[in-house]
Formats: sequence, structure tokens, C-alpha cells
Amino acid sequence: MNDSLISPVVTGRPPINEAEKGKSAETQGVGTVATARKQLNVQILQSSMELTIQAGDKSLELVFRAAIERINELLEPELGPNALQNAQAQDNSPEGTAARIVSLSTGFFEAYAAQHPDKDQATKAENFVALIRSGFEKGFNEAADILKGLDVFQGDIEAGVMKTHELVQKGFDDFLASKLSPPADAAEHAH
Repeated sequence: MNDSLISPVVTGRPPINEAEKGKSAETQGVGTVATARKQLNVQILQSSMELTIQAGDKSLELVFRAAIERINELLEPELGPNALQNAQAQDNSPEGTAARIVSLSTGFFEAYAAQHPDKDQATKAENFVALIRSGFEKGFNEAADILKGLDVFQGDIEAGVMKTHELVQKGFDDFLASKLSPPADAAEHAH
């Protein structure tokens, strides 16, 4: 039977024109299928991101996840995969998001310190905070870029994201200061 006589409804493909007759069966429609898949993937991603962003406080969840992913990547060589875990049923306010990022990332200091017995406490603390701060900044910038690309990085969302950034930085600063300060009873014995 001649392919050009088979209805496109029966075969599921358009009729073959004279220019396509010379192409192999493997190459016919491959570009169309690949293009359709790309378009579908883009639509799925856009729909998914739109649903996430529409929920308001979900933008901070994006910041949290991106920051945690990057911190995980940087901690993995020393502390193994998924050193930080994303908690379920989270408080996605700026305070809640910042507290989780700081708590989860600084909670691995002792394990990090044990991996570096040759360094003094101050150096360990400074290097650790620099490492987690670097991961946070990278993840934060990626999340902010996504929100900007979706044209939602404005108003309350931008204010919440920037407040989260400020609170995380303060949390890292406070953590470092606590590790650099001598313990209270050591200061009392010095007098």
C-alpha cells in the first residue's frame, strides 16, 4: 500500500508530501516530536512555577530550597550527600525561612570541625561560615533570578525575600561571633 494514500487519522501522522518521500522513516517527524516535547516541558515548568509563585509565601520556599541545595553541594565532600534536609510543613515567613537555613546549615559545624583537626577553633569557624555563606549566596541569587525572570520579584515578595537574606546573614554573623567568643566561664577565670 502506498504511504501517501493512508489517511493521517489512521497513521497518526501527516500525509507524506513529495519532498518527504526521500527521507528515512527514522528522520520523519523526529524534529516535530522533539520540538513538541520541548514546548511541553517549558509549559509544565512555567505552570509549575506559576502555581508556586501564586501562593505568595512560596517564593521564600524557593529561596530556602535553592540555598539548601547549594549548601548541600558544598558540604557534600566533607559531610556526605544531603547534609541538610528540607523539612516538611514549614513556616515560610522570612523569619521561619531564615531560621531553618541558619539552623540546618550551622548544625553541621561540629562534624565539619571534626574533619579539620589541624586547624584552631577560630579558623574552623571562619572557614565553615564562609563555606555555608557561599552556598547560601549562590542559592539565593539563583532563586532571586528565577523570581525576577517570572516578573514577580517586587512588592511583598521582594521585601520578604530580602528580609530573609538579611536575617540569614545576621544568623551566620551571630553564629560566627558565638564560636569566636571565649565561653563565659573561661572569661570569668581570666580575672
